[in-house]
Amino acid sequence: MCGIMGYIGNREAQPILINGLRKLEYRGYDSAGIAICDGATIGIRKAKGRIDVLESQTQKSGLQGSIGIGHTRWATHGRPSDENSHPHFDQSGKFSIVHNGIIENYLDLKQELIEKGVTFTSETDTEVIVHLLAQEYDNNLVAAVQKVAGKIRGAFALGVMTEHEPDKLIAVRMASPLIIGVGENENFIGSDIPAILEHTREVYVLEDGDLAILTKDSVHVVRLDTTEPIERELVRIEWDKEQAEKDGFAHYMQKEIYEQPRALRNTMTGRIDATQQKVIFPNLQLSEASAKRVEKIYIVACGTAYHAGLIGKHVIERLAQIPVEVDVASEFRYRRPLFQPNTLTIAVSQSGETADTLA
Repeated sequence: MCGIMGYIGNREAQPILINGLRKLEYRGYDSAGIAICDGATIGIRKAKGRIDVLESQTQKSGLQGSIGIGHTRWATHGRPSDENSHPHFDQSGKFSIVHNGIIENYLDLKQELIEKGVTFTSETDTEVIVHLLAQEYDNNLVAAVQKVAGKIRGAFALGVMTEHEPDKLIAVRMASPLIIGVGENENFIGSDIPAILEHTREVYVLEDGDLAILTKDSVHVVRLDTTEPIERELVRIEWDKEQAEKDGFAHYMQKEIYEQPRALRNTMTGRIDATQQKVIFPNLQLSEASAKRVEKIYIVACGTAYHAGLIGKHVIERLAQIPVEVDVASEFRYRRPLFQPNTLTIAVSQSGETADTLA
C-alpha cells in the first residue's frame, strides 16, 4: 500500500504535495518523492525514509511549478532505496508517474522493453509503466495512458504528467483507491480524503476503469476504453479531519475490520497466476527441489502477525501435510528450539521492522 498525491492550479505545488503526503504517510513510509513541472521541464526530488527526509532535501534544493505529483511508498517490488522511490521517469525525463498497486505482468513487459534497448534504473514494477508510456506517446497523453493501461495487468492507481502537455494531469483507477478533489482554479488527486481536505471538500470518487483528465479549471472523466465523457457524482465531504482519517468509521478498529477484504486482495494481487495455477514469489530464494525436501516448518512472529501464523499453520498442514509450529518471536529467540535438517523457518513481520522478529 502506497499513497499518491497530485496538484494542478495557480499555487506552488511543492508545499501542497508535501503536506498532502504527510496525511498519507500511514500508507507507507519507506520512501517519498515529488515531481513538479515548471512549464518546460520536470524536476524530481525523492529519498529513502520518511517525509521529513524529503522535506529536508527540498529545503536545500526546491522545485518551482504549479503542477506536480507525489508519492509515499511501502515497498513491494524492490527494496526501500532512493532509486526505487517514486516518482519514476522515462529515459528522456519528459514523463513522470506515481503508482499505488501491483503490476502482475511487469516481468514480461520489462523483458520486452529491455530487448528494445530500454535501460531501467530501479527494481520496481512501476518503472515499466513510464517506459511504456514514453513509447506509446504520440502527441496525446490520454491516448497513450489508455494504450498502456490495456497492456498492464493488476491493481493500479496512477498519477501521470509530461513536459509535452504541462497543463494537464492524468489520474487512473483500477482496483486501487483514488479520489479527485475539486477546488477553485485548482484540482487535486489523492489516495485518501485527508490528503486534500484542507484545500477542498468537493470530491469525485473514481471507480475502477476510470481515467480523469485534470486541468486547473476542469475535471473530465472517461473510461479507459473510450473517450466519451461520463458523469460521476460530486460528493461534499462533511467529516472533520479526524473523521476523514478514519474514513467515516466510528473508530480505527472498525475501519481496519472493514479494510480486511481489500487488504487480502492487495496481498494476493501479483502473486497468484490463475492461468498457470501458480503462486509467484519473485524474490524468494527457495528452489522447488529445496521446498520438496522440507520436513518441518517454524512460523515466528509477534502480535497480529503471530495470529496470521496460526492461520498459516492450519492451511499448510492441511494442504502440504507438513508439521508446523508457531512461536512468539520474543520467546523463540530464547528457548533453543531443536532444529532438524530440512527445517524451514518463516519469519512474519507486522510492519517490516518488528524488532523481536528481526532479532
